[in-house]
Amino acid sequence: MDDVFETAATDARAVFLRDVLKGLSEARKTLPCQYFYDAAGSDLFEQITTLPEYYPTRTEIAILNAHAGEIAAALGEHVLLVEYGAGASTKTRILLEALPSPTGYVPIDVSEEFLLHTAQTLRTDYPDLPVHPVVGDFMIRFGLPSESKGRPVGFFPGSTIGNLSDEDILRFMSSARDLLGDGSQFVIGVDLRKDADMLVPAYDDAAGVTARFNLNLLTRINRELGADFDLSAFAHRAIWNDTASRIEMHLVSQRAQTVQIGGRTIPFEPGESIHTENSRKFSIDSLTPLFEQTGWNLNKQWLDERHYFAVLLLSAD
Repeated sequence: MDDVFETAATDARAVFLRDVLKGLSEARKTLPCQYFYDAAGSDLFEQITTLPEYYPTRTEIAILNAHAGEIAAALGEHVLLVEYGAGASTKTRILLEALPSPTGYVPIDVSEEFLLHTAQTLRTDYPDLPVHPVVGDFMIRFGLPSESKGRPVGFFPGSTIGNLSDEDILRFMSSARDLLGDGSQFVIGVDLRKDADMLVPAYDDAAGVTARFNLNLLTRINRELGADFDLSAFAHRAIWNDTASRIEMHLVSQRAQTVQIGGRTIPFEPGESIHTENSRKFSIDSLTPLFEQTGWNLNKQWLDERHYFAVLLLSAD
């Protein structure tokens, strides 16, 4: 597959090491959530989306299935669909099949192996659809592949926007506005606030798949950065932070220990955690001002009957 578009020429390993050491040197240790998604992490996340406790994926799919025709009509013809954080393409297919004359698909993802597999599958299933995969972090500004044609429309499903802070949302939406251009449109999935009794199990499932997903981040650091994390000495924890309106995922040290990474020794106290991910839950009213600050207007919204999830259609001024 020789048409992969690389977003940056920097040394990925050096950047990974820098980000890990920076996060683990903070008073409250953190790790950037984008590093979850190596091939194994991407596969585990796809398993998570099928779990009975994990409502977001099936709820968003139901919304898209119910309203795909209406969404496609609003987007119009000759759409170049640009998907940020492309996954296994289940939701993408719903939209592609509803669009009257899509001119191409640009999936963007940090997990190269997973992305290329998805791209090849789509090429096989949609032989007339040009697919131009972009390997990279969608938070970093980039250009579209020169061979891509059509009117760019952004697609950001899965409520991945919930992993971002307000500052990150402003930066991301501004970057997307510049990339997609004047008069462009953007379809975004948003997970809405609901009871903690439903939220916590969605991120701490009975089968332990989310725990394996979280711990796989340490496996990746061991493999790619030569660290010596003992996975048995860390436990997955998911908590609801009501003040910040977010689920937090942590890896909690089960004992006093040290970890070697990149020539540095990182100490851990018993019970000390590494904060690995936030998954924010929004009201639509809380997001609208952030969109408007970056030149996006909320045009339409589609919700499930329980108001668990929303699919929003934005347009650029």
